[in-house]
Amino acid sequence: MSPALLKKFRAKLGSKAVSTSPGPEFRSDKWFATGEPVAVVFPKNTDETAFILREAYREGIPVTPRGSGYGYVGGCTPVHGGIVLCLDRMKRILEINPRDFVAVVQPGVITGELQSKAQAKGLFYPPDPASLKDCSIGGNIATNAGGPRCLKYGVTRNYVLGLTVVLPDGSVVPCGGRTHKNKTGFDLVGLFTGSEGLLGIVTEATLRLLPHPPARAVLSAGFDTIEAAAAAIQSIFASGHLPAAVEVADAFTLRSARAFQPDAEFPVGDAQVILEVDGQPASVRGEAATLVKLLKSAGANGIRKATTEKSCEELWGLRRLYSQSLKATGLKKLNEDIVVPRGRLVDLVEFAERLQKKSGFPVACFGHAGDGNIHVNIMVSEPDSPRVMKKATAALDELFTQVLAWNGTITGEHGIGLAKKPWWEQALPPATRALHSTLKNALDPKGLLNPGKFV
Repeated sequence: MSPALLKKFRAKLGSKAVSTSPGPEFRSDKWFATGEPVAVVFPKNTDETAFILREAYREGIPVTPRGSGYGYVGGCTPVHGGIVLCLDRMKRILEINPRDFVAVVQPGVITGELQSKAQAKGLFYPPDPASLKDCSIGGNIATNAGGPRCLKYGVTRNYVLGLTVVLPDGSVVPCGGRTHKNKTGFDLVGLFTGSEGLLGIVTEATLRLLPHPPARAVLSAGFDTIEAAAAAIQSIFASGHLPAAVEVADAFTLRSARAFQPDAEFPVGDAQVILEVDGQPASVRGEAATLVKLLKSAGANGIRKATTEKSCEELWGLRRLYSQSLKATGLKKLNEDIVVPRGRLVDLVEFAERLQKKSGFPVACFGHAGDGNIHVNIMVSEPDSPRVMKKATAALDELFTQVLAWNGTITGEHGIGLAKKPWWEQALPPATRALHSTLKNALDPKGLLNPGKFV
C-alpha cells in the first residue's frame, strides 16, 4: 500500500482512524486462522466507508470488513492482507421509533444494547445470538444470525427492512426501506443479508421491531439422557406448542458447565431442556403450567420455572455459559452449527454419540433444538498436532456427510467463512455454486472484498 494512499486516508478520516501497526485482535475472529493486514481503518459513516473502498478499488487493494470479531468461522480474517475495514466506531443508534416500529442503526451497534434501548420504549428486537452482549448488528446481518428465539420469531433477515450498502467500487446503494412490506424490484436486502461481507459493506440498517411481550416464563428441566430430552422436545411440538425458544444440552456440556460454575444450579441428569414462552400474562401462565406437565410426563427429573425478567435472565445466563465452559476444559472446541430437519433431532444426538466412540474425541452437543440447529462441538486435545487435526477433520467429514444425507445444512448461523470452506462444494450443487460466483463477479469483478473466502 502506497504512502500516498495512507496519507489520503488520514486526511479524510483523521490520523487516529488509520493504523499501520494493528494489534492481534484485527488478525482473526474466534476461529484459529489469522492474517496480517497492512493497515486497519476506522470509518465513522457511509461517506468515509465509500471513500476507503473507492480508493482501495482504484489501487487493487484487498479490503476485509470487520465488526466485533465474534464470528466462529474466520469470516473476518484478512487472509490476503491489505486493509481491514473495522466498523466498530459506527455504533450510533440513529432512531428507535415506536410509531413506525423501526430502529435505524449503524453496523457497530451491539445487539444487546439495541434490545435494551428498544425494550425501554416498549419495543422488541427478537434476534438473540448467544454473544448478544458483544456481537454487532453488522456482523449479525453479514451472517444472518439467529439465536434461541428464532424458533418463534425468525432470524436476523426477518427483521431487516432496509440497508445502506457500499459496494466494492465505492458505490452507495440504498436497499429496501422503512415500510414493513416492500415488493419494489428484487429482494436486495435479502441478497446482502447473510452475504458474509463478500458483496458489500452495510453502513446503516433499518430494522423491524415488535411490541415487547408483557410476560415470559422460562423452564429448565433435567433428563437422564440426551435421547430422552430430544424425545421430550418432539412431544412438546406434537402437542401443538410453539415456544419462543427450545434449547438442549448433553452430558459433556453439562459436566463442563458444572465444573466451570460450581455454585450454579444446573438440573439433575445428563441432559437439559430449556423452554421459553412469552405473550400476555394469562396465556403465559397457562402454557407454562401445561408445559411443566408435559415435561414431567416425558421423564424430567426436576423443573425450575422463572417468571420474572431477572429470574428468566438468570436461567438464560447459565445457558450462555456453555460455550465458555467448553473452552475452559482446555480442549480446542471445533464448533459446528449444523442444522437437521426437526424430525432428525433424535437421530442426530444418537449419531453424535457414535461419532464420539468411533473418533475418540469428546463430542459436546447443545443449542437450538427447536429448529434443528444443534452446535456439535468436537473437542480436540492437541490442535497443533497435524496427526490429531487430520483425525478431527475426518470426524468433521463424517458429521457433514451425514447431515447433508439427512437434507440438513453444514451451517445455520455462523456462515461458511474459512472454517467450512473445505465442504463448500459438498454442501451445494454446481449450478448453485456457479450462481454465487456470478453474483460475486458482478458486484466485485476484481475480487477485492473479503477475498480468500468461499466464493
